[in-house]
Amino acid sequence: MAKTSSYYGTGRRKTSIARVYLTSGKGEVTINKKPMDEYFGLETLKVIVRQPLVATDTLGKFDVKVIVKGGGTTGQAGAIRHGIARALVAADEETYRPILKKEGFLTRDARMKERKKYGLKKARKAPQFSKR
Repeated sequence: MAKTSSYYGTGRRKTSIARVYLTSGKGEVTINKKPMDEYFGLETLKVIVRQPLVATDTLGKFDVKVIVKGGGTTGQAGAIRHGIARALVAADEETYRPILKKEGFLTRDARMKERKKYGLKKARKAPQFSKR
């Protein structure tokens, strides 16, 4: 491991941006100054956030402090997962990078909402057509 005790990683997903700080501790996850259980209602979102820690067996070793902005809850959970994975790589690249890369947590999910086009109601939805 490196000399510093705090590690940083930025995660992005759709329009959400998460700034993740890892410090050695007992495994507490704080999101926008709230505990994870209070911030996320759905259990699936909590599982998504914990995935990089579970994959690398570091669930009880690091305290995770997150500042997340933009998007919805699912996008924010994905951004936090990406940020945690990047911070773990900053902590110990030789050990954690192959595991996280294999699981796909280091890859930024490039899928975004398609822009609205003129003449249409949404990106692809056209106004109702009537022959007469």
